[in-house]
Amino acid sequence: MADYKRIMRDGIWDNNVVMAQMLALCPLLAVTSTATNGLGMGLATLAVLLASNVVVSLLRNIISNEVRIPVFILLIATIVTLVDLGMNAWMHDLHKVLGLFIPLIVTNCAILARAESFASREAVAPAAFDALMMGLGFTLVLVLFAGGPAWLLHVGAPLAVCAGLEQAAITWIAPGPRGEMRSLLQAWRAWRGR
Repeated sequence: MADYKRIMRDGIWDNNVVMAQMLALCPLLAVTSTATNGLGMGLATLAVLLASNVVVSLLRNIISNEVRIPVFILLIATIVTLVDLGMNAWMHDLHKVLGLFIPLIVTNCAILARAESFASREAVAPAAFDALMMGLGFTLVLVLFAGGPAWLLHVGAPLAVCAGLEQAAITWIAPGPRGEMRSLLQAWRAWRGR
């Protein structure tokens, strides 16, 4: 029986892909100049993570141990291609901004790590819930690193409407996370350790 409360806590807080595991730093630094970009990349990664965990969990008893990693990578690449094509079709403005970085989700080691360490050992429902929580934790960090400094420091326009995620998306516009990353990581670790 899966412990969904523990899976949720791990994905969002205790075992957060960026803050605790220090994985997926490339998309964090590459696309989070605005919170809209962070949100778009986070949701695209969440979709890939969710779909790949479900497929890996469904096929876990069929795929042999000798070929599981190449098969996982092939599945992830296929799902990333579908997400990339979908974003280009339905969120073209956001796709133009993120463009090159969407196909690079294939190389995001956090997705392969969750497929290998969790989805290949669990039933579909816990694997899907794990993907959802890990993806939400990742998305939260991307949005906060991009928009948080502007909101906290009152730099730039804290709230602005962006057409990249349809008409309803609200974002923070920030100078970017590069300078603030170290201090935010230290603050997160200090608060987590309380």
